Amino acid sequence: MTTGDPTSSATANTGMPAWAKKAIGITVLVIELVIAYFILAAYLPRAWAQNVGSLAGGSVAKGVLWGLVFGVLCSFVPLLLFQGAWMTIPRRRFKPVQIGLVALGVIVMIPNLLTSSVVMGDNNAAHAGERILDVYAPGFRGATLVGVILGVLLFLAVAAITVTYRRRRAEAEKMKSGRSRVRSPALSCPQ
Repeated sequence: MTTGDPTSSATANTGMPAWAKKAIGITVLVIELVIAYFILAAYLPRAWAQNVGSLAGGSVAKGVLWGLVFGVLCSFVPLLLFQGAWMTIPRRRFKPVQIGLVALGVIVMIPNLLTSSVVMGDNNAAHAGERILDVYAPGFRGATLVGVILGVLLFLAVAAITVTYRRRRAEAEKMKSGRSRVRSPALSCPQ
């Protein structure tokens, strides 16, 4: 036997609407991201400069070498990953492989992004990072810029070679299929 209590059987929808909950969640997430940005902006440039300084050890040659290595690799490889993500994007849906390639490309770019935060930053951590790089990794910032330019040029060269190769292969397949059409009627003629 059931009780006739109307409040127990009715599902009363008390609380906020779904859009309000989403708006609050998004607002909290944005506030957390802003706080994380300011914390990381105060820490990362200095920490990156100290790590690069320990790699170079005050040597101009090592500073230039590490700058070129980071500049070339951390621009060329992400561009290849972004191209791979672009080339495999289906027209109507987005696959996790593309998301993974883009995320991996951003991760590989982090050293160049950190170097640019030291160079272009206007907070105390960026200025401290500049001083650290000047003393412990001389030549690193300029070599990184040269490396980025070389990495982009290398990517453009690889992309041009790839496009040329694909065009030539398509033309060769077109010519091959054209020859087979020309020869096929001759093979089928009675003699």
